[in-house]
Amino acid sequence: MMTAVRTARGSGAGRGSAPTPVVVFSGGGTGGHLYPALALAGALEKAVPDLRTFFVGARRGLESRILPRRGHEHLLVPVEGFKRDRLLANVRVVANLGISFLAVLRAFLVRRPGLVVVTGGYAGGPAGLVAILLRIPLALQEQNAVPGVTTRWLSRFAREIHVAFPEASERLPARARDRVRISGNPIEPPTPVDRPEVLRHFDLDPTLPVVLVAGGSQGSLALNQGVMGAVAAAKAAGSGHPGFQILWSTGPTHVDGVEAGLTELGRPAWVRPVAYIDEMPRALGIASMAVSRAGAMATSEFLAWGIPSVLVPLPTAAADHQRKNAAALEAAGAAIMIAEHQLDGPGLLGCLQALLADGDRLEAMKGSARHRGRPQAAREIARALARLLPADVQGSVPSAPGEGS
Repeated sequence: MMTAVRTARGSGAGRGSAPTPVVVFSGGGTGGHLYPALALAGALEKAVPDLRTFFVGARRGLESRILPRRGHEHLLVPVEGFKRDRLLANVRVVANLGISFLAVLRAFLVRRPGLVVVTGGYAGGPAGLVAILLRIPLALQEQNAVPGVTTRWLSRFAREIHVAFPEASERLPARARDRVRISGNPIEPPTPVDRPEVLRHFDLDPTLPVVLVAGGSQGSLALNQGVMGAVAAAKAAGSGHPGFQILWSTGPTHVDGVEAGLTELGRPAWVRPVAYIDEMPRALGIASMAVSRAGAMATSEFLAWGIPSVLVPLPTAAADHQRKNAAALEAAGAAIMIAEHQLDGPGLLGCLQALLADGDRLEAMKGSARHRGRPQAAREIARALARLLPADVQGSVPSAPGEGS
């Protein structure tokens, strides 16, 4: 059974006027694919007057909760990823792919989109396939250094492929590479924060640099254990603080365990654990360094803000893409990579202290991060997408500064 939601907005203009342009965004399963789609849809709606956006996602994905909450018109289908270790289960996967394809085909025939944008993940497959069948312009946005299966397959038919990592181009089919644009990941652009107010909000010391620890929306047990080990090592050294303070997003399911561990260590005043940071830009605005997994969207935010990072890739990530994300940023001079099996408290503590004590190296890493960062990626990609729409729609798109005659 498919889940479809319609909003009150009409499907077209009145008799004799041009139809309202429709753009489909599809991608999800995880926030790393969904949130870029949401960011691009918002940017494109600002660029194109009267645009309608429509989302296609998976019933089992994060989008099944986020899209209804945000009020977006959408279709949820039973598509799911292939199971590498359970071959018999793939019979159901193939059947659900066929059901999803037909549901998306019906939706497209009704809405007649002028463009389909796929941001990766298994949820984007049916929409991409239907776009190819109906000869609807198709664009892709790939967040990681290693393109996923959906991106690699659809890239052969896409008009444009927007990537965040230059390294991603080398891992696409050769015939698709001339359509690759290095555009960055669509994130909320950095804006100045009231540093004293944010420090007070998190009860932080204004005299100490802030190390932001972020293991993703659900947190990371391995990362938390490594950071706890670093706190214990600093406590054992006997100083009041190690030269910095920690703002620690533990993840909702881990916060009680972290709190208990800190209590055993005497509740160090320089550590501030929180279950989740709702307004991450405020935290990014006060961070001197970050310790994080190497997901594409998190690393894109660090780059945009010019924040050096210590990255601990998730070893079970599909196609080992987090390790390759981290390796690319380490090679660019913007990050240091520590493999999860090599993460230990004293080593992490020493790494952070050495970096924060070396002003020249820290500034060089900040510069390298900013060089790789693309804080206006959402707006720039949206302008490129607008140029793929029908000519009568393109004529209504305002020119960017410096464009046009």
